[in-house]
Amino acid sequence: MPVIELHVMQGYDDDAKSRLCVCLSEAVRLVVPAPAEAVTVIIHDLAPSGYMRGGQHRTPAPALPDPVAIVRDYLAAMKMRDLDAAKSMLGADFSMTFPGTGPMTELQQLMDWATLRYRFVTKTYDGFEVLQSAGAAAVVYCRGTLSGAWLDGAPFDGIRFIDRFEVTTGLITRQDVWNDIAETKAKP
Repeated sequence: MPVIELHVMQGYDDDAKSRLCVCLSEAVRLVVPAPAEAVTVIIHDLAPSGYMRGGQHRTPAPALPDPVAIVRDYLAAMKMRDLDAAKSMLGADFSMTFPGTGPMTELQQLMDWATLRYRFVTKTYDGFEVLQSAGAAAVVYCRGTLSGAWLDGAPFDGIRFIDRFEVTTGLITRQDVWNDIAETKAKP
């Protein structure tokens, strides 16, 4: 039964602490063969007056936003074709790559490219996973199936996809997409 005790400065809200508990539990289970219910996480709140580093009292940095929530909000904005809202969630060096494309940096490039492939597409999500990369980015994977209509109006559905996002300081900086659209379309 792994037990993790963590000391953090007062100031983090319940949501941030809950996210921290989940992340720590999942990290332990990557190494220790324990079921989720066997991992215990205890967070101790420290008053700023009871903590010093370098001879100075410190205040906590704000919690980072949930990268999965950022990706979900972005995907929802894209579904609604609210490109302004979606663009507001992108970092300055954002790039995206879809099957058969080189890197694109503007959402309008994606919209223009998509009009040559299908009339519309919708996503059904089977899951989201998040991990911290060795660098500054959190990596979010979402997976599921695509449905929609080809250019001739014929429907399609059940096409597998995986999207990989990098989220840095609350902004999406990269999106890579893999799916079976070409294979499905090529079938007679």
